[in-house]
Amino acid sequence: MKSIFKTAVLVLTLAFTAVSCSSDDDNNSEPGTASRDVKYEITGNFTGELDVTYMEKSGAPLIEDVLALPWTKEFTANADSNGALVHTSGLGGVAGQTVTAKIYVGGKVVSELTGTANSDGIIVVHPNTYVFPR
Repeated sequence: MKSIFKTAVLVLTLAFTAVSCSSDDDNNSEPGTASRDVKYEITGNFTGELDVTYMEKSGAPLIEDVLALPWTKEFTANADSNGALVHTSGLGGVAGQTVTAKIYVGGKVVSELTGTANSDGIIVVHPNTYVFPR
């Protein structure tokens, strides 16, 4: 069941990525000079099982189990990576529990979203994808 859930989360994440892109509003930076220092952060009081799907430094998607909150991942994205994406989902929590997912680029929050577990204890949080300026 958990394998099917992870596969479904990955498929949904990739689908959301295709339709929910946002870019940095800073038009003053020269192409290729914007920061590529990325930090993902997952916080909250959710007590169930959580998985996180994110783009790593090469732009490839990875899935990890979240063993404890807060969870963070930091890296410098490769020059050919298109953006930053984090998505978390879980089950087995308590209705009303929350999770917040944030994407930092260059030390600044560029995307953030908080989700609340439903009556079945299921939660899905997918902030907007950040696209690096070209």
